[in-house]
Amino acid sequence: MSAPAFDHLKALVVEDNAHMRTLLRSLLLALGLKNVYEAADGLTGFEELRSRKPDFVLSDLSMKPVDGIEFTRMVRMGNDSPNPYVPIIMVTGHTERQRVEAARDAGVTEFLAKPITAQNLLLRIIEIVERPRPFVRCENYFGPDRRRHRDEDYAGPWRRQDDVKDDLDIC
Repeated sequence: MSAPAFDHLKALVVEDNAHMRTLLRSLLLALGLKNVYEAADGLTGFEELRSRKPDFVLSDLSMKPVDGIEFTRMVRMGNDSPNPYVPIIMVTGHTERQRVEAARDAGVTEFLAKPITAQNLLLRIIEIVERPRPFVRCENYFGPDRRRHRDEDYAGPWRRQDDVKDDLDIC
């Protein structure tokens, strides 16, 4: 599989490990991106998001003082967020169900388990570029629709007791 034209995209890598930042940067450049920005933690990443206006973010899950989940919450729900709609790909070696669900519930767009490959990174980028998911807003969540596939013919009951229709989508 070859990469679509990604040269117009800007990416932000939020990763506390310098070697992993370098690897991610190198992979993104190899995929054709020309503008790759870096941050060593979630707070710096938030400021880079504000100033660089990337098209998507690769964020590590485990960082200090602000980890990837809190960074995602800041981006999605913060009153001062420069772009709550920016796609966020969570890159982590922590693939336990509890952590994956926490990342999903914070508003992560895609999840990429370490060790990463160029192919898997490419597939996640293609997902966010070619098949962006609609965003939903609920009382405790704002982010990409967590249901990957919608059955347009579904006429059954709500899936949760507290489901309500709002201005963006169904939660």
